[in-house]
Amino acid sequence: MRIILAILIGLHGIIHLFGFLKAFGISEFNSISQPISKPLGILWLLAFVLFMATLVLRLSHHNYWWIIGFLGVLISQVLILIFWKDAKFGTILNIIILSSAAIAYSASHFEKMVNTETTQMLSESGLNSSEKSIVSEQLILDLPQAVQKWLLNSRIVGKENIKTVFVEQDLKMLMKPEQKEWCNAKAKQYFTTNPPAFNWSVSLKMFPLMNVAGRDKFENGKGEMTIKLLSLIPVVNAKNNEKINQATLQRYLAEIVWFPSAALSPYITWETIDDFSAKATLEYNGTKGSGVFHFDEDGAFKKFVTMRYKDAKDAKATKWTVTATKSEVRNGRSIPVEAELSWELDSGSWTWLKLRITNILYNFN
Repeated sequence: MRIILAILIGLHGIIHLFGFLKAFGISEFNSISQPISKPLGILWLLAFVLFMATLVLRLSHHNYWWIIGFLGVLISQVLILIFWKDAKFGTILNIIILSSAAIAYSASHFEKMVNTETTQMLSESGLNSSEKSIVSEQLILDLPQAVQKWLLNSRIVGKENIKTVFVEQDLKMLMKPEQKEWCNAKAKQYFTTNPPAFNWSVSLKMFPLMNVAGRDKFENGKGEMTIKLLSLIPVVNAKNNEKINQATLQRYLAEIVWFPSAALSPYITWETIDDFSAKATLEYNGTKGSGVFHFDEDGAFKKFVTMRYKDAKDAKATKWTVTATKSEVRNGRSIPVEAELSWELDSGSWTWLKLRITNILYNFN
């Protein structure tokens, strides 16, 4: 579709060039039967230049190509109205370009919002964690044996305590239990450990013409979930809700397996279940949630299980499981790099997400 849009912009621009050539007697332009004055010819040339600039910026993936596109469409449509009898069908191309520009604007605005939120979140973390600290064996002695074994297995002892995290992910998603084809998506996520917070944004391609942008966050003990069709039309906008607050907190708790030193957080308490599992409870700023971590005999993380709300409208929580399918050493820490996420529905288990970590950075700011 990008190629088709590029072709349409290019052809539309060239048509405007002929209007300029006719105005100055350089070439005939029989599609416009009326004479074109030289001042209007300059506008035809300006529209051509703007559309060509839009094409170049679009092909080079410039974030703000839509600004030039808007200007081109504006001038083009003025000319079409002046020469309506001959040029009216150009309105269709302008609508296509304008719609694409509007979607690009919405995507740019959405990305800017996420960047602003992330910058603020990271700045607050910097205020609370300016000093470096090293994880020692002494610090983990009061934890359940299963958790101690996990932290030793994850290779965090002797390394700097993790305060900020950046993760990039490749995802495969099913939006509904009955969906057969997996949708591909890419996501990026920022975490802080003091205070506990995250901001996750995703770009999901459902169909050739259907992109979905989403953002989940947990900050100041509050959660938000946002999904927008074409980055423009709100589909989900959940916030200011205790169920969403708890659900996003539980998500944060599950994902500390990517930065295991967070297990030592003063906001998390641990309870022994058996030799291979322990219950963690995270409480922050009035929001509280828990879940059970399961490990294998070597101390490697296997899965996280909790009762979690799928939606703010849910009357009761649903069993939610995060299962590690592959682990690797990244930046000196052994962490799960591939996982599957499932809901236990009345109709059976629904694995709705498969993720793979493509990049992870610690203490980057």
